[in-house]
Amino acid sequence: MGANTLRAMASDLGYLEAWSRASDGFALPWPAPEAIVLRFVAHHLWDPAERARNAGHGMPDSVRQALAATGRLRSDGPHAVATVRRRMALWATFHRWRGLEGPFSSPNIRNAMRLAAMATDRPRGRKSARAVTRDILDRLLTTCGGGRLIDARDRALLLIAFGSGGRRRSEVARLTVEDLMERSPVPARRGDAQGVMLRSLGLRLGRTKTAGADQDERVVVVGRPVDALLSWLFAADIAAGPIFRRIDRWDRIGEGAIDAQSVNAILKKRCRQAGLDPAAYSAHGLRSGYLTEAARRGVPLQEAMRQTRHRSMQQASSYYNEVEIERGESARLG
Repeated sequence: MGANTLRAMASDLGYLEAWSRASDGFALPWPAPEAIVLRFVAHHLWDPAERARNAGHGMPDSVRQALAATGRLRSDGPHAVATVRRRMALWATFHRWRGLEGPFSSPNIRNAMRLAAMATDRPRGRKSARAVTRDILDRLLTTCGGGRLIDARDRALLLIAFGSGGRRRSEVARLTVEDLMERSPVPARRGDAQGVMLRSLGLRLGRTKTAGADQDERVVVVGRPVDALLSWLFAADIAAGPIFRRIDRWDRIGEGAIDAQSVNAILKKRCRQAGLDPAAYSAHGLRSGYLTEAARRGVPLQEAMRQTRHRSMQQASSYYNEVEIERGESARLG
């Protein structure tokens, strides 16, 4: 497992343990009785309108205060359905790892989850409030023209992250020179071998969120991202090891790679410099922005998914559906 996965699992298990102690004063039982799992659902997925009428509905104040005091609870409202499902799935996984049979597939729990999810008035939030589409990306790139090493690095990082299909933060941060694969130039216009040719590179992704390192996931980048990347490597004199490295205030380049959180920090810094609201954008906006831009340009969904490496057609198609509605007449009937 990757470090981020292990960290997330530890955090969710810590929450389950803290909730159990706050709820009934005891450590998390193994195996968990069905009644405790049902109580977990009732404490986290509830109807705000019913809570206003009935103080006993939802999570008791004593449990909420105990979790908030330890920093485990950050919201006064019901949890996101996806968060509750993720924690319950992890709970079930730990049962299997211990050789135990949990109650998570029982009809009572499945029905409780279904009804509670319907009652919860909390829309699913996006990881980035706004997508970093091509026009937004170009505004960010205008802030990277200062001629310093940090400008060259950030320009290459933003273009590679977007042009390679909206790569995740961790995938961008751990790219190395050894992950680059030379490819022949390709025509700027498809089928026009006599016209302008663009430089092309393959990127070996290694382990991703949806694939292990042994699956050898790869994507191709062409044109502007390749030019920016090669310019950065030349300027920084990087011939091996991590591509995107730390740079101190004296323009000294470190030996180690930036971390995943730094990718997000770089994007937000460039948003501020471009006059955009940093709170509205995050690194995930590069991923959603790539798919949104692909839909706007008429790129077939399956072709875009080969670049993003999405496994779920439903998830990827949501961006295409929004663009179709935006272009159509149904949203203009008012």
